[in-house]
Amino acid sequence: SADLAASNLTFVGNMKTITSDDYNGNNVMYGIREHAMGAIMNGMALHGGVIPYGGTFFVFSDYMRPSMRLAALMGLRVVYVLTHDSIGVGEDGPTHQPIEHLASYRAMPNIYTFRPCDVVETAEAWKIALESEKTPSILALSRQSVPTLRTDTEENLSSRGAYVISEAQRDPQATIIATGTEVSLAVEAQKQLRADGIEVNVVSMPCCELFDAQPEDYKQKVLGRAPRIAVEAAAAFGWERYTGSSDRVIGINSFGASGKGDEVYNYFGITAENVVKKVKELL
Repeated sequence: SADLAASNLTFVGNMKTITSDDYNGNNVMYGIREHAMGAIMNGMALHGGVIPYGGTFFVFSDYMRPSMRLAALMGLRVVYVLTHDSIGVGEDGPTHQPIEHLASYRAMPNIYTFRPCDVVETAEAWKIALESEKTPSILALSRQSVPTLRTDTEENLSSRGAYVISEAQRDPQATIIATGTEVSLAVEAQKQLRADGIEVNVVSMPCCELFDAQPEDYKQKVLGRAPRIAVEAAAAFGWERYTGSSDRVIGINSFGASGKGDEVYNYFGITAENVVKKVKELL
């Protein structure tokens, strides 16, 4: 990790750090050198025999972007554990809160951008990353705690890019698409709408790239024919291709703000109540 192992949690039990006196280890202390870390991981992947992964805060991936772009261009299996993935970072302020990063990496060819909603999707994303021999992968992970929404693990649903994580009890009147920490927020909105007699499907979309590669009939089945909205605590750019209109996207079109994570979410309207309001406006 780029001097953030204590925050990224990339250093796990039984790992051993490589030193100048002892190369028999599997952890490198890069220091605050994201670009060098990315370049060295590319070299490891090209050499073979290891699957390198490295971590930093998501916003600091900007320092590593040239190396990441080259990994995508060369088709290297490198994994980036990029934590603190949204305005939920809170008190660290706008300098540490990624806004445009998800959209920018989704626009980059041949890189998987995963934003899992819970521990199950995270494990699924990790498995896909390890098996993707010609594609680097980003795991954009939150700092704040999230509930476990998935209980079924028979199929790796994240490998399809998106799926209905919480179904309507009858024909859905709308579909809410969300990623990461906002999936649990969407499920809460679904409960509030149900109390008002409105049924919606909630779609988790941990990886847009994998979803876009699915057959058209699968994509239509997941997204449905009902009106759609999307919610993500990041730039709204790009979501209109799923919702049909930028007016149906709850996101952020400015830099972040300083404050407690939940207060910053409320300030920008990334709330279950705002999702409920947006769905009702469509009906």
